[in-house]
Amino acid sequence: MIPPRIKDIIILDDFCIKIFYSSGDKKLYDMKKLLKLNCYKRLRNISYFKLAKSVETTIEWPKGEDIDPNELFTNSKTID
Repeated sequence: MIPPRIKDIIILDDFCIKIFYSSGDKKLYDMKKLLKLNCYKRLRNISYFKLAKSVETTIEWPKGEDIDPNELFTNSKTID
């Protein structure tokens, strides 16, 4: 399944991201679990974490870090 495009994101101070999809879905993704992985070590700095941008169906950071679109959509909690 290809997840819907991301319209907007809001980066929160607790390493969570509110995601607003073009489909109307609103989700909350908790990044803390992934921050334990070495490939995401730069994201442990909250200032750098907040530089995230939405790109089509995923989220990316300036130095190339990103999240698999299916991981992002499937493992996010639906919010109102």
